[in-house]
Amino acid sequence: MDLEVRDASPADAEALARIYAHYVTTTTATFELEPPAPLAWAEKLEAITGAGWPFLVASLEGAVVGFAYVAPWRTRPAYARTVEDSIYLAPEAVGRGVGARLLEALLDRAERAGAREVIAVVADGDAAASLALHERAGFERAGRLERVGFKFDRWLGTTLLQRSLGQPPGD
Repeated sequence: MDLEVRDASPADAEALARIYAHYVTTTTATFELEPPAPLAWAEKLEAITGAGWPFLVASLEGAVVGFAYVAPWRTRPAYARTVEDSIYLAPEAVGRGVGARLLEALLDRAERAGAREVIAVVADGDAAASLALHERAGFERAGRLERVGFKFDRWLGTTLLQRSLGQPPGD
């Protein structure tokens, strides 16, 4: 498998929208109810990378088959070094090691960008693979939130996972 992990670019917006739309319309992996358009993905990419955080894509034979990024966990200044990760794979890339490679690269880049803590929020329903991926990458379960999202006519909770990265100044 010739997998390339690289920085996302605005040219990837169509692929990002396509991959994410699958999760919005068929799963509870995201609480989004309407798939964002490619323009929204281009704007999100610009906002995340403009703030200095990584946004990566994985491609096989030139086709984008997954993406991952970190974004601020909360906006208050004391949270500045805590980020939330997001990772989505095209259905044909699931189970092929793409997620593990993307997450490993993302955590490395997030640490170099100054992140200290990474939070994963994994929604109920389609959670097993995401929980396993994050736990294999060293995340630990940090808590649960019950009935915080309503999708496909049912209430869903989330599991919070957390991983510490390198030691920042002042630790």
